[in-house]
This record gives sequence, C-alpha cells and structure tokens, in this order.
Amino acid sequence: MADNERAFYVQLGERIAATRKTQGITQVQLAELLGVAQQTMAHYEGGSVRIPVETLAQLAQHLHTSVEALIGTPAAKARSKRGPASKLEQQLEQVHRLPKAQQKFVSQMLDTVLQQAQH
Repeated sequence: MADNERAFYVQLGERIAATRKTQGITQVQLAELLGVAQQTMAHYEGGSVRIPVETLAQLAQHLHTSVEALIGTPAAKARSKRGPASKLEQQLEQVHRLPKAQQKFVSQMLDTVLQQAQH
C-alpha cells in the first residue's frame, strides 16, 4: 500500500473508531453487525487493511452516518448561499447521526409541533 493510500486508510479507521465509540458500540459488536471477525474490524480501524466498498456502506449504515463523513469528504449540499450552515441545518445533521429510535422520536416531536402550528 502506498504511503498516501495508507494515510487515507489510517484516517478512515480513526473516524470509524471515533464514531463507533461516541455511539457506545464496541469493536466486537460492530464486527458482528458486519459479519466479520473482531480482528478484521481492528485492522479496518488501524488502517492496515483496505475496507471493501460494500462494507464501507454497511459501516455507515450501522454507525448512523454517511460514507462521506467516514471518508472525510463533506456531503455535497445544494445551498444557494455562502457562509456557515444555519442552526437548523446543524441540528438536522446532528439528528441524522442519532440512532434510528432517537431519530424517530425527534421526527414525532416535529410532527406534533407542526400540526399544532397549523391550527
């Protein structure tokens, strides 16, 4: 593996590990979800093994994030204005990273507030 390629996989592994840890998921648990050995997961996080594309997509799904976030490329957003993201955009991004059950809760709260605003 070339040096620049190795650096990419090390950074990718660090982002995977950090995201996993913030969500309270162990390496063993994530490995089980992916159907790989814990040692393989450790190699992914250490950057010593290339992660197959289909596995990267599964990782993003299990970690409730995007492939772009894992590889360090911000998702392309069609924004008509320049400058920092609005508070609402920042909050939506945070909600996107929550576990599905919490996302559903937030969605239900928004539905309730929007329904009340229409009356």
